[in-house]
Amino acid sequence: MVDIRISLTEEQLALKKAVAELCKLYPPSYWRELDEKREYPEAFVQELTKAGYLSVLIPEEYGGGGLGILEAGLILEEINRSGGNAAACHAQMYIMGTLLRHGSEEQKARYLPKIASGELRLQAFAVTEPNSGSDTTKLQTTAVRHGDVYVVNGQKIFISRVLQSDLMLLLARTTPLDKVRKKTEGLSVFLIDIRGPSRGLQVRPAAHHDQPLDPTSCSLTTWRFRPTASSARKEKGFSYILDGMNAERILVASESIGDGPLVHRQGGAVLQRARRLRAAHRRQPGGCSSPLPKRTWP
Repeated sequence: MVDIRISLTEEQLALKKAVAELCKLYPPSYWRELDEKREYPEAFVQELTKAGYLSVLIPEEYGGGGLGILEAGLILEEINRSGGNAAACHAQMYIMGTLLRHGSEEQKARYLPKIASGELRLQAFAVTEPNSGSDTTKLQTTAVRHGDVYVVNGQKIFISRVLQSDLMLLLARTTPLDKVRKKTEGLSVFLIDIRGPSRGLQVRPAAHHDQPLDPTSCSLTTWRFRPTASSARKEKGFSYILDGMNAERILVASESIGDGPLVHRQGGAVLQRARRLRAAHRRQPGGCSSPLPKRTWP
């Protein structure tokens, strides 16, 4: 078994400490209250945005931090280690990767500084569909150009944070599957402004989900938008989307690493309280004499 150890620099350690200090402003009671009210952690997300933590992957020339995926992972890990929920905003970090790598210069100059400052939120991408399963190449949503607009028809599911986003990445088929050489071709990715009412776009919570961060489904019926909002190149949308998804996997894994110490710490505290209650019960007349098992994890 290979032992992989990562030594953090002083700057990276200082970054972790700074994030932990910010998270202290939002104790468990803050998250419990939000959970009870079914509300989005707006204040927490605003604080992270103001501190520049959600724009670390955006180059400095566009107003971001210009840091790497390791630093981004450390931020999300520390949020979850502190008892917060990084899923409320982690997509603001990685979805913009598609725009950064594959958008036109005009698009990057127009959108990235506003995403970095938090003026615009890009936290949603519409890829998964109810009838295509895990095979993205078989998605059925189409985007057909009519004059100076695209007309979109289809349905998307499992779109998280769409209600907290200003922009959304949409993956749609622009060339029919039976007319492409490879099934990964003929897909295009579009950067869409979803602010305000829009005819043809209907967003609703997924069945059995009522939390603000729960996924939603999205119906697109003759939804029209102008092609200036689309990506600079067509037909390569599948590889463009994968760029964002690869970063997503790394960052979500970082959150899980942060969950580990939190669960261990809080689980241990619960077990200690249970042992004290059991000990008190055993001292009562007729109390149970069998002790709780000892902890076996470190």
